[in-house]
Parts: sequence; C-alpha cells; structure tokens
Amino acid sequence: MRRGIFITFEGPDGAGKTTQIHRLRDYLISKGTDLVLTREPGGTRIGEKIREIILDPEYQEMADLTEALLYASSRAQHVAEVIFPALKSGKTVICDRFMDSSIAYQGYGRKLGEKVRIINEIAVLGLIPDLTFLLLVDPGEGRRRISDGFLDRLELEEMQYHEEVYRGYMELAAQNTERMIVIDGSLKIDEISVKIIKETTAFLRRHQG
Repeated sequence: MRRGIFITFEGPDGAGKTTQIHRLRDYLISKGTDLVLTREPGGTRIGEKIREIILDPEYQEMADLTEALLYASSRAQHVAEVIFPALKSGKTVICDRFMDSSIAYQGYGRKLGEKVRIINEIAVLGLIPDLTFLLLVDPGEGRRRISDGFLDRLELEEMQYHEEVYRGYMELAAQNTERMIVIDGSLKIDEISVKIIKETTAFLRRHQG
C-alpha cells in the first residue's frame, strides 16, 4: 500500500491556521480522501495531558528546556500512536503544528538553538512533512487577533519572544523551500483557502499520479 501524505500547518499565534485547516479537511473529504486531522501538542490521550501542562499559565516556573522536552515527548507519542499508523495505512494526515513549531518557539523564541532540533529528530523517528503551509502575520497583528480570548502560557509572553518566533519561521521557510509554502495570513480568509486548496491539489496530482 502506498504511504499516505503528511500535511502540516504552521504559523505564529493569530495567523488563522485553524480556519484554514478545517476548510482543507472539508475539501479533501468532499473529494473522497481518507483523512486524519490531528494537532500538537496533543493528538493522543497522553499528548493531551502534556498539552495541559505546557499551556497552563499557572506553570510560570517551567524551565525552557523542560518545555522543549515536553513538546518532544508529546510528539514522540503522537508519531508512534497516530501519525505513523495512519500514513502506513495510506491515509492523508493533516496536523496543526509539528516539529517546525518547536524549532520556532523553543529553538528561536527560547534561544535553545540546535538542542531543539536534535531532541525532535529523535522524537519523530525521521518523519518529515510532505507539505507544510506556513501562515504568517506580523506579531503585533497576531497578538491583536487573539487578545480577546483566553491566552495560554506561551501567548502571554512578551512581544520580543513572538518576534523571535516569527524570525524563526522565516528562516525555516528559507531553509525548506521544497516543502514549505508561505502564505500571507493578512489576506482574506477565502483568498487564503483558495491558495491552499490549489497548492494541495497540485501537490497530490504530482505525487499520486
């Protein structure tokens, strides 16, 4: 059986990932795609427990390396329990965030550098997304978009942190042009959706024959 396609969505807080993920899911399902939609941190019973700890504003004392290791632990469980089995059975997997998030948020934002890449390469067992959509909005605009809701522990960080995360994503995009498609998150929702569906359709046509 042919391995399934692994699609990830990335971007800073407030970029509009969730809306676009659900639109792509609905489109692919309408075309008969056997699909799994999941998220990080989380995606498994263990991962969701880890997610609660990572994002809870109560844990302000959390060390940066602890945070990075918790993300990697959640991801290791996610890959083993959900993502690998789905891909091996030929399903398409759409994941809200993956390893790129850790590199941007902990590698750049927390300034942990290559340590983050190393621990995550161990966690994912060599798995790399086939296609990644990177939605980018200015950190100030992203903060404005989420300011009315409940802010998690990372969203509460100072603007300088979010600027470093944004810079990290920009560098990742420059390093991974073969799989990362950068999309202006300030465009209208429908415009973004059209771009994502067009790129996904073209990718599937090239890789599935």
